[in-house]
Amino acid sequence: MQRPAKVPLWIGALLTLVAALAWWQRGPITVALMARQVTAMTAIADPLAALPDGLHVGLCGAGSPFPDEKRSGPCTAVVAGRRLFIFDSGSGAGRSISRMRLNAGQIEALFLTHYHSDHIDGLGELMLQRWIQRTSQESLPVHGPSGLEKVLQGFNDAYTLDKGYRTAHHGEAVAPSAGFGGAARPFELPADTGRQVLIDEPDLQIVAFAVDHGPVHPAVGYRIRYKDRSVVISGDTSKNAAVARESQGVDLLLHEALSPQLLGLLEQGFRQAGRQNLAKIMHDVLNYHTTPEEAAEIAQAAGVKALVFNHIVPPLPLSGLDPVFLQRAEQIYTGPVHIGLDGDWFTLPAGSKAVEMGRRP
Repeated sequence: MQRPAKVPLWIGALLTLVAALAWWQRGPITVALMARQVTAMTAIADPLAALPDGLHVGLCGAGSPFPDEKRSGPCTAVVAGRRLFIFDSGSGAGRSISRMRLNAGQIEALFLTHYHSDHIDGLGELMLQRWIQRTSQESLPVHGPSGLEKVLQGFNDAYTLDKGYRTAHHGEAVAPSAGFGGAARPFELPADTGRQVLIDEPDLQIVAFAVDHGPVHPAVGYRIRYKDRSVVISGDTSKNAAVARESQGVDLLLHEALSPQLLGLLEQGFRQAGRQNLAKIMHDVLNYHTTPEEAAEIAQAAGVKALVFNHIVPPLPLSGLDPVFLQRAEQIYTGPVHIGLDGDWFTLPAGSKAVEMGRRP
């Protein structure tokens, strides 16, 4: 048996020297690497230009009020052709949009499903990022059901001093005071239909429809069509006939989901710890959300092409919890099923039936 050849001493000495030099120069090397990353992040002013024509759906927040390292507060980015719309603005939405290498300055409008705190608590930061990156003379249009003006006025008031600081520091050309904050675009849902068309163009339609999230009222979901592709965003709701109606034949159903079994573990834990108020909350939320199996029933009956879960309750820190969360959802619905994570990206090319699932960046 041959012995392995010995490494010459000079090679070992050279490797040691290289390692020492790398350690000594770690600062400049790291700065050079960072510079490359910065170039990649900032060089593309219009990231939408590289996307194929179609409807694109990104999860800039797949979580809920629970702290979750994998999922920020509720936020969905929808790109219709070259137009960027955001649906809900939970905690971390603005930063998540940046991590996905989308340009907040390109946001054309924001749509809110309801006014629970976890769907709006990132609104101030998102409006600020859009304002500064866009240098627009018009505020961000914000669409939502009745009550919107009060919510939006609160955020605009809270950021008024910040507005003054930034305009004074950077000047009107960079931080134009006219483009600050959000402009309310409230809508009412007709009692007879429970739905309202908000944008109706040949290639784009956005429809709001009433869902059941009582005692939260009003609460809505959205149906978005671009050319021949479509997506439904359920918003927060119990299993609802309106979601089933609007989802008929859509390409992608993005539906909230809650696991009673896993939430029950939290309720039990809080009770054992003597934290009765939190235990009651864990119990109370069961009646105005949808289980994965119930959402799968909707998707199967509606004939949607793919089902994605968001607003995940509770968090799923271990991958082994995924099948427990889903229960029989994958048997009930025969199409692709995916539990959403921040950064997930779904592409629905125009003129195709494909639903491409990936990540961004």
